Order: sequence, then C-alpha cells, then structure tokens
Amino acid sequence: MDIINEFCGVEIDGRGVTTLTMRNAGRLNILDTPAITGLRMGLETLAKNDAIRVLVFRTESERAFIGGADIKEMARLDQASAETFITGLGQLCETVRQFPAPVIARIPGWCLGGGLEVAAACDFRVATATARFAMPEVKVGIPSVIHAALLPRLIGSGRARWLVMTGATIDATMARDWGFLDVVTTPDGLDGAIADLADELLGCGQQALRAQKELCRQWDELPLHESIQNSVAIFGRAFLTGEPQQHMQAFIDRKRTAT
Repeated sequence: MDIINEFCGVEIDGRGVTTLTMRNAGRLNILDTPAITGLRMGLETLAKNDAIRVLVFRTESERAFIGGADIKEMARLDQASAETFITGLGQLCETVRQFPAPVIARIPGWCLGGGLEVAAACDFRVATATARFAMPEVKVGIPSVIHAALLPRLIGSGRARWLVMTGATIDATMARDWGFLDVVTTPDGLDGAIADLADELLGCGQQALRAQKELCRQWDELPLHESIQNSVAIFGRAFLTGEPQQHMQAFIDRKRTAT
C-alpha cells in the first residue's frame, strides 16, 4: 500500500481498480477534523489520475465502515466552530460524490451518522449482513445535515424522515430493501462481491461511465426538462472518445460470429 498521508493509503492494480483505505482513525474509523482533511486531500489527489477506473472506499478496522463524526471534538464546538467542522465534513462527502470514476463503499460493520453520509455519496454500497446503519445525531442534540440530504433521493422521503428523526438503527436487510444498499453478503464474501461489481464496471467504456456518473448527479439536482436537454451534448461528446465505435463494432462482430 502506498501512503498518501497519515489517514489515507492507496493501492492501484493493473486494471485501474483502486482501493483507498482510511487509516489511523480508531476501532470505529471515526471522523475528526484531521481525518476528514486527510481523506479529502487523498481523494483530490486520486481524482487527478485518469487511469483510475473504479475506486473502492474502505476502512482499516473491520468493525465499521465509518462510525460517525468525533463526538469528543463536537462536544467542544460553539456555533462558529460547529459550522466550520460540518463544512469540512460536507466537503469530504462532496469530494466523494464528485469523484470522476465510480466509487464503491465497502461496509463491513457499523455505518453511522457522517459515515452513512459518506456512504450515501458513493455510487454503490456493498455490505455484510452484520452491518448496521443509523443517523443518531438527534440523540446527541444535533440535526442530520449536509449529505443526509441525499437520503430522500436514495430511500424516499418517509424512510429518510424515519432515520433522521428517530435515530433508529436498521440492519443490512432493511437497508437493502429500502434501496440504500446494492449488495448484502457474508463477511467472507464481501471482497468477492466488490470484485464482481468492479468487473462489471470494467466491462463498460471508461469515459462512458464517467459521463453517466455526471448525468446521474445532474438527475439528482436539476429539473427533468433541463436534465433531458443537457444530456444531448454529453451523448454527442461520447463519440469523440472512440468508445462507441469500439464497443458497438465489437457487439456487431459478436452477432455476426453467433449467426
């Protein structure tokens, strides 16, 4: 593993599948200001690497994906420092969401609060059946903010309201049934399931996937008519990459061989 900084290690295989590992954040991979900053800087560095085709976001401890923001740090905040802290966490989530290649969250255990928001900012979420999910901020006197705003789009407004207003914990089966998780597997099968998903993504055009991710972000943010109109130019630009010609010809050649 190459070390980008104290909180961020990276491995890149020959196919462009990249694993970013959150490091040195305790047994539950807690987000304090130094960890937030280190992860954001690591992601910004990796975003400049055009060879990256898939990013797997994982954490060092298997007890959690991310166990939330640091309560000890937040307990010392006032209004101004609270806004500074949460802005930094929001910037981390947005850096994940804006990462140019598809991002897969590897979730082996607890996924709480700010950690659930980081996971929501990823494109795909793969978890073990023993993983647990909650937005417990209201139980410690604060609202869920920043990228909790993604939850109504992912799971519906009623279920999002349930999570953020009760602070209740749900299991992996419910998280999958609600649409938050894409795959639930055994602890032993977690890395295999992620590898299978990465293989599916590698079978697609790299530039096409990046364009599709851009469109998905627009669909979350823009009115329907504007989203449709904006997609025309993105479709046209795809033909400048050479990928449509390559992949479509390969499809035609396979059909000819089959007949």
